[in-house]
Amino acid sequence: MIYLASDHAGYQLKEAIKKHLSERSFVVEDCGAFTYDENDDYPDFIIPAAQKVGENPEGNKAIILGGSGQGEAIAANKVRGVRAAVYYGGPLDLVKLSRSHNNANMLSLGAKFLTLEEAKEVVKLWLETGFDGGRHERRIEKIKTFEQGS
Repeated sequence: MIYLASDHAGYQLKEAIKKHLSERSFVVEDCGAFTYDENDDYPDFIIPAAQKVGENPEGNKAIILGGSGQGEAIAANKVRGVRAAVYYGGPLDLVKLSRSHNNANMLSLGAKFLTLEEAKEVVKLWLETGFDGGRHERRIEKIKTFEQGS
């Protein structure tokens, strides 16, 4: 399952990504925003998407969007089991490493900095990149252990 969520700044790009993923037979659930409202607040949509990922952190993924993607990732990372990475441009290796080394289960995109074509490329790469495991698994386990104690 791929969950989507955005505030007003990411709304148009979220809608386009939703259509793109659905056309490629991905199972997608939209957690909002459902209409454009320049006064909405990203936690209202991002946290519910993060909670859904947190219910099955190894199986579920989410793509969340905001102006920079920064606040959205901060909110998402408050939910146990979530590992949200931010991308708003730069080397695509950042996207690969978020999955291969950090096993990120949420991708937070900065909609003000990406075109639709760039976002499609990033989403495709992120969804196709697997987790390397090995020494990286040990690090993820340390994060999980900390989460259990907090």
